[in-house]
Amino acid sequence: MNTSKRRLVLASFVSLGLILTACGDDEGASEATDAPTTEAAGESTTTAAGEESTTTAAGGEIAGGEVFVTGSSTVEPISVLVGELADELSGGSLAVTVEGPGTGDGFKKFCAGEADISDASRKIKDEEAASCAEAGVEFVEIEVAIDGLTVATSPNNAAVTCLDIPALYSLVGPESEGFAKWSDAQALATEVGTTSAAFPDADLTVTGPGPESGTYDTFVEFAIKGLAEERGKEDTARSDYTQSPNDNLIVEGIEGSDSSLGWVGYAFFAAEADRMKAIEIDAGDGCVAPTEETIADGSYPFSRSLYIYVSTTALAENPAVGSFVDIYLSADGLAKVSEAGYVDLPADRIAASTAAWDAAKA
Repeated sequence: MNTSKRRLVLASFVSLGLILTACGDDEGASEATDAPTTEAAGESTTTAAGEESTTTAAGGEIAGGEVFVTGSSTVEPISVLVGELADELSGGSLAVTVEGPGTGDGFKKFCAGEADISDASRKIKDEEAASCAEAGVEFVEIEVAIDGLTVATSPNNAAVTCLDIPALYSLVGPESEGFAKWSDAQALATEVGTTSAAFPDADLTVTGPGPESGTYDTFVEFAIKGLAEERGKEDTARSDYTQSPNDNLIVEGIEGSDSSLGWVGYAFFAAEADRMKAIEIDAGDGCVAPTEETIADGSYPFSRSLYIYVSTTALAENPAVGSFVDIYLSADGLAKVSEAGYVDLPADRIAASTAAWDAAKA
């Protein structure tokens, strides 16, 4: 997929081409309802229960109705594209609203019964699952894509090409609070065992997601948690950096300084690869750059799975939820993963996701 098209996809949920709607008290959610009907759409029918449905060219039925998706801003571009496909296939009868406040904030709504589906860039936490259980919200976890959490800087930052885990901990971990220059972290990095090249004497301008984000949680898991526990520190990133739940604003922050440092999902990096430089990661086996190949085969150390969590409680009450997830896991739906800039699941993991969904519907 070319860079200009990736930019269009990642900007689609803020463009004039989509209808901005409010779902309850949520502002800024995007509803994919403007796509034209194609030959894939068929005739409208009515089921025995009275729900409107559409028979597609493939012979399946799509129940009409509304579906609300919240959660990860990383997964949001995929869900937006699948929502547009659902609108297209249903002739507009299946309306999908997607928002991306972050994985953590998404689970709060989802587990309160306020959303049908929660996009997630990490697995649900035990306390979040307990919150769902307390509210009577049952769910199924479905893996949909692979991402490479990408640590990036400006192309003008020629001094930094690869960082190991001790270096990242020293720059962004809990002991880096107050470090205003890259070189301020040098003594700590040496102490914790870095093998990375010496840090430049340049301003350290850090932009990244905040604690509401699954991408934040994953970065802490990958780059901070191990050393923080060894050193008796809290497993959290430094608090004195520019935080945003909006990946596009994080990208702007990385692009806005010649000595920047930040992290985003791979699709957001790939869409701006001419204006950002991915930093290779050394997790003990040498420096590896994020590419579709290294992310797919797991050799990139910061590869991770992306998920949708589907409320089976909502599914029982709203047939449109089932139709949307059926479309998501169809060949055309899964094709939206690469269109959004992420990496496709291998066949065995697609089969596992399909099996989990079939079991949830049974």
